[in-house]
Order: sequence, then structure tokens, then C-alpha cells
Amino acid sequence: MLEKLNAINEKYINLENRMQEQEVYSDPALYAKLAREQKEIAPVVEAFRRYEKAQRDMDGARELMSDPEFKEIATEEFDTAQADIEKITEELKVLLLPRDPNDDKNVIIEIRSGAGGEEAALFAHSLYRMYTMYAETKRWKPDIANLHETELGGIKEVSFIIEGNGAYSRFKFESGVHRVQRVPDTEASGRIHTSTVTVAVLPEMEEVDFEINPTDLNIDTFRASGAGGQHVNKTESAIRITHIPTGTVVECQDERSQHKNRDRAMKILVSRLYEEECRRQAAEQASERKSQVGTGDRAEKIRTYNYPQGRVTDHRIGLTLYKLEQTLNGALDEVIDALVMADRAEKLKATGE
Repeated sequence: MLEKLNAINEKYINLENRMQEQEVYSDPALYAKLAREQKEIAPVVEAFRRYEKAQRDMDGARELMSDPEFKEIATEEFDTAQADIEKITEELKVLLLPRDPNDDKNVIIEIRSGAGGEEAALFAHSLYRMYTMYAETKRWKPDIANLHETELGGIKEVSFIIEGNGAYSRFKFESGVHRVQRVPDTEASGRIHTSTVTVAVLPEMEEVDFEINPTDLNIDTFRASGAGGQHVNKTESAIRITHIPTGTVVECQDERSQHKNRDRAMKILVSRLYEEECRRQAAEQASERKSQVGTGDRAEKIRTYNYPQGRVTDHRIGLTLYKLEQTLNGALDEVIDALVMADRAEKLKATGE
């Protein structure tokens, strides 16, 4: 590990020196590229330098311990430095874990109502609201690509993009089936109904990330429509793209511009095809370990929102919070942080094995 850390530290210094060179400083694109590389490894370098300092402190204290006059204070300094080294070592193990290359990307979220009819559609709207409110706390920009609403204000299906550095890293554990337990307003007897909503989370990919043969695409235009078939514009600006080999269909109708809708639909299509290819490759690697915090399978029940008890339970990590209202109002950090930590712990365990 120390050999790897020394190499990363050396790379950081080299990047620092290069960024001070005139030819690099005068090239904004190159300077930005090097700055991104440096920023990516900065947390590792900072922790490694704290480790080296603690190591020097411990060595210095060890030397002083042989002097009776300084033995007591030196022993105390030695114990403190040793504890720091142990703590920083664990921190470095986590920092050195392989990074998901998609973590910094924008994220595409697709929400579909499942079992439960209108009650499921209303909860799909609640989840959409929860995710957009959370995005706003991070100063990220939510942008609807496609929306099918019900007459009562629910959502049959919505696709939206959240633009922001690191958005995918925070949302990627939301894929799966979300279950809601509550008494519907229309339920006279007060019985609790259970409904489900499916969430899919994709990193936003560009066409250069995943090549698609143009002849494999069938592109249709149509008029965008709102709930109940009411037209929201009178021009055929909405786009439907079908990937013929896989049968994957993407619609985008939120923008007034056909060109913008096509660009957005292509991004979503590329992201879906990329995800399916990743799943296929993972399935072929039989030895690959499935993460404790979930495989991202859309059929996997991941969380229950219980209204009568004001409870949110994430079944993958056994986390229960009696903070339903806060969670649905976008306070997702506590849940997401717990999922991130569980994922790291699982990866550390896997590297140990």
C-alpha cells in the first residue's frame, strides 16, 4: 500500500509542477484536465501526508522514551500517533478502493408506477418530488425529459435528468422497487394499502461513450400531450426513438424544440443500452461478487415507506428511520450515506478475501 501511496504522491507533485508551466497555464483545456486529475487524487495525498506526519511523530516519541525525564510525555505522544496511524490507515484503504468511473456524471432517473393503480401513481409523484427536492439541496439542476401524468395528479411514468458533478454517485443506490404502505384518501374503512413504484437510475452517457449504428434506429415524431390526451403543443416536436436490435424505446416530449428532444432522447437511449451491456458483462462473470447493498436490479424490493408509523426502512442494509416526512421532503443524506458506507465495507471485505 505504501508503494502505491508514494506513486500517487509523486503524481500529485508532478501535476502541480506541470500546472505552473507557461505552456500549460496558457492552454485552458489542458490546465483544466490536469486540475481535474489533481483534484481526484487530492484526498488520498492529503491523508497520506497526515499518515507520514503521524509516523514521524511516533518515531520521534519512540526515541525520547529511552530518556527517563521525557518517558511519560513521550509515551503519551507515541500512543496518540499510533492511534492516528491506525485511523488514517483505515481511511486510506477506503480511499484506495477502485472508483466507479461514472460517479461524477449527471444522472438519469426513470420512475414508473407499479402495483396499486392510482395510489401507486400518486406515490410515484411523491418520489419524483423527493428526488428533485434533494437535488435542489445540492444545487443540482433537475430537467424533465418525458412525463405521463394521471388525471388525479399522479405519475404513470417520468424520465428526468439531474445535472451536477457527482449526481450519479449519490443516486445510484436508488434503483429498484420502492414500496409504500398507507391508507388512501378514498379508503372509507381505513385499511392500509400497499403499492409499488419502480425506479431506474442510469449515469448519463454520451454517444461517444457507447457507439450506436444509425441504421439500428427508428425515429418518429409526434405531438406532445398532457394528462388525458390533452395536447400541450400543436407541433410535432416530441420524439420517439426505437433501437431495433433490442426493442428499447425512448420518448422525449418536454422540450418545445424537436432538436432538443432528439438530443435528450439519444442520451437516455445510450445510457439504457450502456446499462444493459454492463449487466450482460456482469452476468457473464460468474465469480463477480454481488454487493450487499443491492445489485441495482429493478425487480429488487429495496425500501418501504410506511405512513401510519412514519417509518422508512431500507431492506438492503436493515436501516430504519422514523423520519418519513423529512425523507420525502428531500432529506436523503442519512440514507444515502449509510448505503455508501455499506458499499465501501462490502468492497473492503471483498478485497480482503
